[in-house]
Amino acid sequence: MKDVITAGVDGTPESLSAIRWAAEEAQLRRARLRLLHAWVLLAPEPASHPEAGQDQNHWTHRMMDEAATTARARFPDLPVDEVLVAKDPLDALHEAAELSDLLVLGSRDLGPVSRYVLGELGLRLVAHSASPTVLVRARQDSTANEGAGEVMVALSLHEPCEALLAFAFASAARRGVTLRAIHGRHLPSYAYNRGGGVEPIAAEQAEQDAREDLAEALETWREKFPDVRVDDRVVLESPAPALLHSAADAGLLVVGRRHRDRHRLPGPKIGHVVQAVVHHAPCPVAVVPHE
Repeated sequence: MKDVITAGVDGTPESLSAIRWAAEEAQLRRARLRLLHAWVLLAPEPASHPEAGQDQNHWTHRMMDEAATTARARFPDLPVDEVLVAKDPLDALHEAAELSDLLVLGSRDLGPVSRYVLGELGLRLVAHSASPTVLVRARQDSTANEGAGEVMVALSLHEPCEALLAFAFASAARRGVTLRAIHGRHLPSYAYNRGGGVEPIAAEQAEQDAREDLAEALETWREKFPDVRVDDRVVLESPAPALLHSAADAGLLVVGRRHRDRHRLPGPKIGHVVQAVVHHAPCPVAVVPHE
């Protein structure tokens, strides 16, 4: 553990929402909050305080001051570092992720349709970041408790999910909320009859099998976190719709994606389920890399 939460800063309402969420998380973890702004054209910082009107990074400093004020508004004793980097934002945030427990980014909201707009930079960071990345919508009320609501974790059960469960259980424990574990699964082909209808007995058996698989995956983690209440649910539909239908009242949605070689960047490939939730989920989304 590095005890550092990094939030990207770019002066937009989206990044201020990310900063508020990151400050809450840093307070819960008793970690430092690092506010990072990167731009290749940043002027070198002078050794002494520049005279009025001579600061070449004047607007950048104003933006960072606003970000730090936002973070300290609720947590005045929170340790906050302000970091300016004269680099490409993608490279700077990649490097910051390796030195952080968590990378937090803002995502533009389209108002009533409740969707993310995640640009190329965000997609590449989500796809290749070495640390968990949290995406926070800009429409969140700044006076609201960003940590409110249950933590929800999406489990496929077809691949390792220990890193995902570790993150989700720890998040629920820190917040003192219920962990809602969701597993979406298509009905197997044998559950359909020749007319295309569903055989009730076969569907019930498929659901029972899924519940047993989910219970087995959660068993060890229930023992490690006995104080975390777990609401485990099986939804017999495509995983992406199952998550989106269940996430309306969640405080945080946790999903996983496989590690990729960060030196091989052919494009932002994060899988269709992660793609769906980062664009459409109505709550902050944590994308956790795993083997």
